[in-house]
Amino acid sequence: MGLKQSALFILILSWLLAGCATQPAATAQAPEAAPVVAKASTTQASLPVAGEAASYNPVDLNVFAAASLTEPFSEIGKLFEAAHPGVSVMFNFAGSQQLAQQINEGAPADVFASANNKQMNVAIAAGSVVSGSQQVFTKNRLVVVVPKDNPAGIEKLADLAKPGLKLVFAAREVPVGQYSQDFLDKASADHAFGSTYQADVLANVVSYEDNVKAVLAKVALGEADGGIVYSSDISGGDAGKVGRLDIPDALNVIATYPIALVKGTRNPDLGQAFIDFVLSPQGQAVLAKYNFIPIAP
Repeated sequence: MGLKQSALFILILSWLLAGCATQPAATAQAPEAAPVVAKASTTQASLPVAGEAASYNPVDLNVFAAASLTEPFSEIGKLFEAAHPGVSVMFNFAGSQQLAQQINEGAPADVFASANNKQMNVAIAAGSVVSGSQQVFTKNRLVVVVPKDNPAGIEKLADLAKPGLKLVFAAREVPVGQYSQDFLDKASADHAFGSTYQADVLANVVSYEDNVKAVLAKVALGEADGGIVYSSDISGGDAGKVGRLDIPDALNVIATYPIALVKGTRNPDLGQAFIDFVLSPQGQAVLAKYNFIPIAP
């Protein structure tokens, strides 16, 4: 091999050896880079989790309640929302028979508050409420209402049987409508009224309404000479809109109001918390404020 060839061979051999020597150095750095990247990924992924845990998702609580509960439950709902930030209590007020039907047809209700046991039992029979889970939370009593100026001159209960009157009752399917019929049954059995009292009064009924608020509204507007509602319906702002005739205890009917969770509710804990709030001293005080009869001490 000549001198030039020997020099070229040495140069190529040196270049090859240098290239092999740098390869392990690059390989040695790779394991150190991977943990740094993994650690950064873990840190960034945990930030959204922490943020989500700190936030509160708003929740709607759907309460189906008898129309007679409109005023006290509206106030109770505000108090409950104040104690449970992020919760909105959404009320559906109507006749208990309408509410039971809606719930049985799959309406999205969490809590059902009925004005009688009959409609609660309708929901139980359909499997919408678990039997035995209902609780009585308040009671109510009947009262006769007349327009403020009382143009028909209704001064006593016997006057409801005078021919020519225009009376408005709730339909028999509505709790207060059935309670009104029960009152007439009792009165007709009392010699002070006579056996035809019920028939004479019913002959004066010109319309049967779907809920008690409709009865009150027609009397207050002077569209009827009288009607039968709950004593709770003429409390607060409605107290000055009509006159009233009290029904004595011997003839009156005490309405019983049960409340229960609706089976399949997506918010069972929150719904139970609302029920507990209604039964609490604070909730019972609100009901008493609107002339309901509290059941708690």
